[in-house]
Amino acid sequence: MKTVIAYLSAYKFRMLLGFIVKISGTLAELVLPLIMAHMIDNVVPAKNITALTLWGILMLVCAAGALVGNVSANRMASRVAHDTTQRLRADLFAKTLSLSARQTDEATIPSLVSRLSSDTYNVHNMIGMMQRLGVRAPILLIGGVALTFTVDAVLALVLLISVPFLTLIVIWVAKKGIVLYDRLQRSVDIMVRKVRDDYTGIRVIKALSKTQYESETFEQINKDVVKNETAAGVTTGITSPIMNALLNLGMTAVIFVGAYRVSSGHAMVGDIIAFTSYFTIILNAVISVSRIFVNFSKGGASAKRIQDILTLPEELLVIKEDSPGLGLSPGQAASSEFIRFEDVSFSYNGNPALKHISFCIAKGESLGIIGGTGSGKSTLMALLLRFYDPDEGRIFIEGRDIRTYERASLRQKFGIVFQNDFLMAASIGENIDFERGLSPQALSEAAQYAKADAFITEHGGYGELLTVRGSNFSGGQKQRLLIARALAAHPEILILDDSSSALDYKTDAQLRRALPEKFPDTTIIMIAQRISSVRFASHILVLDQGQAAGFGRDEELMKSCKVYRSIYASQHEGQAEGGECALA
Repeated sequence: MKTVIAYLSAYKFRMLLGFIVKISGTLAELVLPLIMAHMIDNVVPAKNITALTLWGILMLVCAAGALVGNVSANRMASRVAHDTTQRLRADLFAKTLSLSARQTDEATIPSLVSRLSSDTYNVHNMIGMMQRLGVRAPILLIGGVALTFTVDAVLALVLLISVPFLTLIVIWVAKKGIVLYDRLQRSVDIMVRKVRDDYTGIRVIKALSKTQYESETFEQINKDVVKNETAAGVTTGITSPIMNALLNLGMTAVIFVGAYRVSSGHAMVGDIIAFTSYFTIILNAVISVSRIFVNFSKGGASAKRIQDILTLPEELLVIKEDSPGLGLSPGQAASSEFIRFEDVSFSYNGNPALKHISFCIAKGESLGIIGGTGSGKSTLMALLLRFYDPDEGRIFIEGRDIRTYERASLRQKFGIVFQNDFLMAASIGENIDFERGLSPQALSEAAQYAKADAFITEHGGYGELLTVRGSNFSGGQKQRLLIARALAAHPEILILDDSSSALDYKTDAQLRRALPEKFPDTTIIMIAQRISSVRFASHILVLDQGQAAGFGRDEELMKSCKVYRSIYASQHEGQAEGGECALA
C-alpha cells in the first residue's frame, strides 16, 4: 500500500478538494431528516404556509447541494483513480522491461501479465471507492448515529447494541479477505500460464492427440481457481447479509420501543420518522463500509503484488570502468580481440549450465556454436547480451568488461535473431524497422541480404500486413524477415540463434556466403544444430553439457574433437574415428 499512497501523493490537492466537496454534500444529506422532523412536528401543525414553503425550499437546497456535491466529488475521484492507475501501470510495465532475466523467470510472464491487468484494475477500483465511499460512509455512519441521539437518545442506545458485532465482522473480513484474494490471484496466475502455454503449443497438442489430457489438466487448475474464488467470495459475501440481519433486528427493536414511547408521550411522530430515516442512512453506510473492506481486501492484495515487482532491486548494475579487477589479466589483452569469454561459469537456480568457458574472436570474424540440446548454446549468448551476469569469470567486448556498458549502449551493438522470435501484427516494413526510424533504402537492402525481397514483392511490398505471429507467411519466410530485421541497422555483432532451422539448405548456404561479403566488419555468431550451418565459420565452439568440448576450425575439430565428429557422423550417416577432444 505504501507504493499506492506514494502515487496518490501527486494528486493530494485534487483529492483534498474532492474530500471537501464530498463532506459538504454528505453533511447536506445528513440534515434532511432533521428538517423533515421539524416540519412534521412543528411547521405542519402550525399551518403556517410561509414557514412551510421556506423550510421546503431549504430541503430542496440541501438535497440539490447533496446531489451536486456527491456527483462532483465522484467525478474527481474517478479522475484521480484513472490518472494514478495509468501512471502505476506505465511504471510497472517499464519495470518489467528492466527486470533481469532471472527476475523475470522467478516472477513468471503470466504473473507479470496478471499484475499489469487484473491487479491494476483492482487497485483502480480500490482508489475510486476509497474516495467515493471512504469519506462519505464514515460521515454518514458516525454523523447518523450522533444525530439519532439528538432525536431520541433511548432509541439511539437500542440501535448501538449491534455496533460491537458489526465492528468485529468488518475487522475479521478485512484481515481474512486480503489473504484469500492474494491466494486467488496466485491461482489465476497459474491458470493464465496454463492457457498461454496451451495456446502457444496448440498445434503440437492437436498433432499428438493430447487435447483431452490438456483439458483435464486445465479442469483441475480451474477447480483450484473456483475453490479459491469461492472461499474469498463466501468470506466477503457474508458481510452484507449478517450486517443487514443485525441492523434489521435493531430496526425491529427501534419500532417497538418507538411505538411505546410515542403512545406514552415521550416521543413525537416526526422524531420516529426522522429516526427511521437516519436508520436507513446508517444501514446504507454500514453496507458501504462492508463494500469498502471487501474492495480493500482485493485492492490491498493486488497493491502488494504490484509493489513486490516495483521494489525489486536493479540486478544488472553498471560498474565504473576504473573499478578494481575489471581489466584483462596480464598478457591476455590483445589488440585483435573483439569478444573474449574468460573462465565463465553460470547456473540456473544452482543447476550448472556453463562451466569454465574461455575463448576469444577478432572483429569481423565468425563464430559457430554447436552442441546438443541443453548444452548451453543459448545461455552463452544470454550472458553476452547481459540478460544475466555470470557466476564466475568475465566477458569483454573491445577489451572492456560488458558490465561497464550502459544497457542501451551494449544492446545497440547487436542484431539478434532468437530461436523463438516474434513478428508483430503490423506491416512488413514496420516489422523490419522495429521502431528504429530506418530509411526505406535500409529496409530494402536488409531484405535483399536476408533473401527476403522476392517474396516481399510477391506479397504486395513492405506495406503488406502480417497477421498475429505472422501466420500468413511460411516458416522460412518469417525466418528471413527476422534476419532482415537484425541486419537492417548494420550491427557490430550479429547473433543468429538457430535462425536457419526453417530455411532450406540452398537459402541457408546463400545467406552464409552473403553475410561476410556484405558485412565484413560485423562479427557473426551462429548457433546451430546443423554442422553445415557453422562449418565455414572462422571458429567453431563445441559445447557438451555446459563445457567447451572443442574450439577451432572445422578441419581441426574433425581431427581433435570426438563430440564434433559424433555430431558430424549422426548428420552424415558416417562415423569418424579419432581421439579425445582438445581445445585449440
